[in-house]
Amino acid sequence: MHIVLDDTAMTAAGQGNVLASRLIHRAHVEAGWFLYAPACALVEADRARPGAAEHLAALPGITVLDLDLSAALALARQETWAAAHSQFAAQPTPDRPDGAVIATAAPDRWEGESVRVLDLST
Repeated sequence: MHIVLDDTAMTAAGQGNVLASRLIHRAHVEAGWFLYAPACALVEADRARPGAAEHLAALPGITVLDLDLSAALALARQETWAAAHSQFAAQPTPDRPDGAVIATAAPDRWEGESVRVLDLST
């Protein structure tokens, strides 16, 4: 299971969201569970909740995704870097041929987008 945390999911995790905490725990202890934190979303989460970026980046079950050239080019066409980097990270890759699910505490943000969403707001 490949899951991309958007900035709202990262902020929710820092606020004690039970569903976000369960995802982080699973990624740490269960084989086949992978959590990704796009760097641009990590920055926005830290702006919303100072200290969130350092905390999440230190967790062993989370892989921080750098802003590489292909991601930067995709971001240039979007309004917000955090959402754009999350959406880019969820797209299929050779390592993740089916792409990834975006975990979010703001599912309405993703309406009309071609991504699968895991709602953490309930």
